Amino acid sequence: MTISSTTSPLLSKKRRDYTPPSHTIETVDLRFELSPQETKVTAVSTIKRIDTQSSVLFLDGKDLCLQSIKIDDQILTENDDYKMLDNGLELYTSLATFTLTVVNTIKPIENTSLEGLYYSNNAYCSQCEAEGFRKITYFLDRPDVLAIFTVSIVSTAEADTYLLSNGNLITDTGFENGERTCVWEDPFPKPSYLFALVAGHFDKLVDEFTTQSGKKIALELFVDEGRLGQGQHALDSLKKAMSWDEQNYGLEYDLDIYMIVAVDFFNMGAMENKGLNVFNSKFVLADAHTATDEDYFNVEAVIAHEYFHNWTGNRVTCRDWFQLSLKEGLTVFRDQQFSADMYSDLVTRISHVNVMRENQFAEDAGPMSHPIRPDEVVEMSNFYTVTVYNKGAEVIRMLHTLLGKAGFRKGMDEYFARHDGQAVTCDDFVNAMQDANGADLSHFKRWYSQSGTPRVRVEQASTGDSQTTLSFTQINTPTRTQAQKQDLYVPIKLECFDKNGHKVDTRLKNDTLVMNSASTALVLDVPNEQITPSLLQDFSAPVLIEYDYTLSQLLIIIEFAGNDYAKWEASHNAYIMLIKEIYNAANGANNNADMQLRQDIEKLATAIKNLTVAPEVLAQILSVPSAESLYSQIEKVDPIMLYHARHKVVVQLSNTLHHFCIRHYLRLSQNPRPYAYEKQQVNNRSLKNTCLHLLAHSSAETVAPLIALQYKNAHNMSDRLGALKAAQVTQDDTFDSLMIAFEEQFGDDAVVMDKWFAMQAKSSKTDILAHLDLLQAHQQYSIKNPNKVRSLIGSFAFYNTLGFHQIDGSGYKYLTDYLITLDKVNPQIASRLMTPLMQFSRYASTNQVLIKAQLNRLYGVKGLSKDLFEKISKALIM
Repeated sequence: MTISSTTSPLLSKKRRDYTPPSHTIETVDLRFELSPQETKVTAVSTIKRIDTQSSVLFLDGKDLCLQSIKIDDQILTENDDYKMLDNGLELYTSLATFTLTVVNTIKPIENTSLEGLYYSNNAYCSQCEAEGFRKITYFLDRPDVLAIFTVSIVSTAEADTYLLSNGNLITDTGFENGERTCVWEDPFPKPSYLFALVAGHFDKLVDEFTTQSGKKIALELFVDEGRLGQGQHALDSLKKAMSWDEQNYGLEYDLDIYMIVAVDFFNMGAMENKGLNVFNSKFVLADAHTATDEDYFNVEAVIAHEYFHNWTGNRVTCRDWFQLSLKEGLTVFRDQQFSADMYSDLVTRISHVNVMRENQFAEDAGPMSHPIRPDEVVEMSNFYTVTVYNKGAEVIRMLHTLLGKAGFRKGMDEYFARHDGQAVTCDDFVNAMQDANGADLSHFKRWYSQSGTPRVRVEQASTGDSQTTLSFTQINTPTRTQAQKQDLYVPIKLECFDKNGHKVDTRLKNDTLVMNSASTALVLDVPNEQITPSLLQDFSAPVLIEYDYTLSQLLIIIEFAGNDYAKWEASHNAYIMLIKEIYNAANGANNNADMQLRQDIEKLATAIKNLTVAPEVLAQILSVPSAESLYSQIEKVDPIMLYHARHKVVVQLSNTLHHFCIRHYLRLSQNPRPYAYEKQQVNNRSLKNTCLHLLAHSSAETVAPLIALQYKNAHNMSDRLGALKAAQVTQDDTFDSLMIAFEEQFGDDAVVMDKWFAMQAKSSKTDILAHLDLLQAHQQYSIKNPNKVRSLIGSFAFYNTLGFHQIDGSGYKYLTDYLITLDKVNPQIASRLMTPLMQFSRYASTNQVLIKAQLNRLYGVKGLSKDLFEKISKALIM
């Protein structure tokens, strides 16, 4: 693979420097003669010159062994007809149109980066987004070159039961005379990043779907042998997604067949290759015995996401990779809509908000801060981020709020009518929305180009004896690459209540205040001391609200808000307030803090006990914010001190609500029904396991037997894992004994063991680093498997506060040592795994010094990948 010396400058690409390709490829015939050690690739492309002044064609290529190259029937000579470069080759020709034939070989079994074509677990698999196709053959590997692909796959191994590629199967010779050839044709022009090839032995699950126009679509799901029973939920989810897209956006599937392949070795969650989606097994395989309710939800959501890409990503694709949010932000929003309709609008929305607060806000505040449409890129894989995906989805959601459901649909229809079959930009999308609705979205477009998280400060003051003014001020702090900021369009959904909990008429359309300038005000005909505002309901914009709530105000919202999200948000803010008070008291030695905490928790617990809400709402309200989501609330935070402050609040809440939680837990544990992934069961299990987890923090001796009994009697993975998570809190022998039992039962199941590794990595063992060493020697662990790396090392670095943030810096050193090794195996995963080190600026100075020492050590390692080197360089100049 190409590596970058740490003494070399970072060569970045800039969005403003985009130029159209000098040539385009109209058709390409690919022939693969498969062999794990050396696969021969023949690419025959029809090429058309676009720039009449150009006599040079540049083709991307990486880690390839060129065998021959010719134009039409003429074999080319190196240096005379073409020149080899580090990142491809230059071809010299003035022909307007010609046929280019390239023959090269690649080594799939040595390709541990899992980009391009690789061989693992006895199967061939490809991953070409963003720039992986150049590791297959020399090509115009850019998203604005769309070609019609015909693919021939030749195998000499009878064990390769299936030889799959994009589109429709044209020929299958069967295994004769020592080889088999399958030919696939995709009639829709596509960029090279959407190419896919999978070959190997799988079990196949089949189904069909009839579109609204009456066309029958064959559905095929390929899984490892023996796992057919775990694939039905994925197929059912696919049919739901196909139906939902027809009903909500009028979009039908366009090929005769839709295929999904589940593989264990995959960098991404899944990939939307046209007609042949390749999935990480984690997001396909599910049954009651091995998958939690959350797993079922995620399978359904990711299956839908990749299907929705058929239109928002495949039929209309990106002009260049700076426009990645064009397809990802939009498709994440669409899969969020789908999940809300399939399951629970509230729970789905809260999960999205938590991702923003725990991950995206931290990214916005760190050295890799970038707009949802980046302006500059060194290594494209570093920009598959929560900003591009999740913040991008929030920007689309604001458009939906602004235009309304009908107006947004009009805009989508216009977008497809204009750009079907094209590679376009984020501006093209917003312009279609604007023109379809006769709206001026020029101010709104700033969200695409501005990085950072806006803060909205809300102040409340009297303006007369019977009037109150809420003043809203937008604060956009400079980020690493943007010193100057502009005000943004910010819709703030809100309710206001008087002292008796009656809703105050705000005279706002859809209860939404729109900030279209740096500041604005809302005047209410109620005395100041009686007003309680419930701000940013439904997380109507990706901003931080600064308002000095009192506990009494939050209790009013919990009791009287007509919106369950607002009730959850108020409880969330109450927990944050109490945790910050304990944290600050620890810094200032406030001896009255514990007494005040007990009194405040009593008031909060009373409000919670008086609620009449659905089980899933109560489960969310009983869930205290994670330490990760709290980091943005405290400047220069001491992670260990915050951990203990949060723990103290949870323990007090647990003791105060002990009988309340026991009552709900015992009620929901009675008369268990056979497992089904359906709303009432899922919601009841959610509340039951939330209660058990909260109870585990109490001092009552009766809890440990409840945990052990739940694990013993569990007939589904949700309850089994719920017991394990509760046992982990108790820090007694129960956890270790249950983990041994779990391993004995599931030790041969690679997907399930990811849960076991993650639980081990998050445990509060004093010798956690030595424990991690032992776990890496486990027979199920492999540094070459991204899922295993994420579940063990990733869980430790992201979620084990006590272990990762050890006061001697040993946790930081442990991750750094691992990254040095991992970078040589899989640079993409190494780059993503270093995120906790990248966010050092939010920590206390002691932590910062320790983390910077490790970043400097990493910076000095020779031969780092561009993926890792880009992030380290930007972190160290923060």
